[in-house]
Amino acid sequence: MSAGTDRLATSRLGRLAARATREREAVQERCELCGAPVEAQHRHVLDLSRRELMCCCRACAILFASTAASAGHYRLVPDRRLRIADLELDDVAWAELRLPVDIAFCVRAGESGRVQAFYPSPMGPTESQLGLEAWEELEAANPVLRTLAPDVEALLVNRSRGARQHWLVPIEDCYALVGLIRGGWRGLTGGAEVWRAIGAFFEGLDRRARPAGRNDDGRST
Repeated sequence: MSAGTDRLATSRLGRLAARATREREAVQERCELCGAPVEAQHRHVLDLSRRELMCCCRACAILFASTAASAGHYRLVPDRRLRIADLELDDVAWAELRLPVDIAFCVRAGESGRVQAFYPSPMGPTESQLGLEAWEELEAANPVLRTLAPDVEALLVNRSRGARQHWLVPIEDCYALVGLIRGGWRGLTGGAEVWRAIGAFFEGLDRRARPAGRNDDGRST
């Protein structure tokens, strides 16, 4: 192959590579704050006025880790996931919370400080009237719940089909579960397919979570 042919082939490969890069960046997710490309695994901020999650790049995540940077408009979603195997929440305490379902999540509202309870349904997230005195008792028995970051962390409870599982999770995990159930629910009982997906969701969450320790509730180790 001649030198001219080599240069032509190299030029063509270069153009193809550039084109592939442009096409890849065109379909890649971008930071919804600054427009920079984001990696497949990226952080989110919560738009407090619209209650919507927004993808953010690493630089914006570092910026909005400071509450002063957002002027109260955005809040960075934490990335900790705690498995709370010994949560003191028996059947009586669950009934006192007045939650009519077996899967629910509880979030502390930043403005009011009130804890709100939601459960995923085929219609989306549905708020339930939480028994506030029962929550205060639950929080007193489980100091880790006092560390919930307002608006962006939740206590996620799974008591479906005999399970007794509890996690402290980023709010994005709860939104993902809501989307899964909303999109996959069929008929009155949901159907076998959506329940397999729910089971896989909780298995994946459990693998990603670390056990909650004494240092997670504000006490010394």
